[in-house]
Amino acid sequence: MKTIYDIQQFLKKFGTIIYVGDREAGLELMEDEIQELYKSQCMTQEDYRMAILLLRSEIVREKDRKRKEG
Repeated sequence: MKTIYDIQQFLKKFGTIIYVGDREAGLELMEDEIQELYKSQCMTQEDYRMAILLLRSEIVREKDRKRKEG
């Protein structure tokens, strides 16, 4: 997994589509879902680590963007 889109496509394979209208909240929900899939042994440790890294960095980026706007 190299992008947020890759993570979304991976989640879609398990019937999970996340859209709540707030990008930061959506990313946090994706992180929760990825953690649950990893605990259920539905993904490799490498994919899990990459997905979590991508999601957390994007969450930080989104928080920074919100801070600059408001």
